[in-house]
Amino acid sequence: MQLSSGFCGKWTFLHVCKTKYEYNGVKLEADKPFERQELGASVSVQCCYVNVNEKVPSTWVKLFVVEGKLIPQPVENSTALTTKLKEVGNKKVCYVLTFETLQLNDSGMYQCWLKSKGMFTHGTYLQVYKPVKKAINLSENTKNKILTAEGILLLLCVLLPSVTLLRQSKRLNELERKKSKKEEENIYQGLNLDDCCTTYDQIERSQGHGPYQDVCNIAEEEEEIQLEKP
Repeated sequence: MQLSSGFCGKWTFLHVCKTKYEYNGVKLEADKPFERQELGASVSVQCCYVNVNEKVPSTWVKLFVVEGKLIPQPVENSTALTTKLKEVGNKKVCYVLTFETLQLNDSGMYQCWLKSKGMFTHGTYLQVYKPVKKAINLSENTKNKILTAEGILLLLCVLLPSVTLLRQSKRLNELERKKSKKEEENIYQGLNLDDCCTTYDQIERSQGHGPYQDVCNIAEEEEEIQLEKP
């Protein structure tokens, strides 16, 4: 069964009208444009409109691509797919399409076909995705333990280099002190303190009595010179 569209222009691949639209006595409500659910989940999509003059029945259709063209095909009820009419009030009705267990081939564009008016609702694009399986299924307690271990390792990675540098610095300072002390010991090694005291005393006496000794020496030299004259 092939249906034609007399609403919102020509078909496009993702044909979605997000605003309210009134045509031929029917006011279309804005549908949810996109719905994304995982494989095996349950989901419901709906189309709503207001009957101005009379009740207008609706049929759910799904768009298929055939030879480059979008062809709407009716959605048939099954154990995993049901439709339900829901009257909201004020002549507003909603048709609900429910998927009990989603399959990958359920992805597509779904719209309500108002056959007596020759028009489609805005529609909802349903995307079914396959969730990525966990490589390792860990409990929350195990995850917390892993995070705690990572924190401890990170702390050790920060503290260990710092402690190592401090120990190296302390060791270098001790070596410098030992080296300085050893050099001082080498300077005074072999030096006789008695000789130092004797030499110091001689220097002090020579500085204290030096001028007087020089005068005496000069006088003695003059006497010797006079005695030597004929």
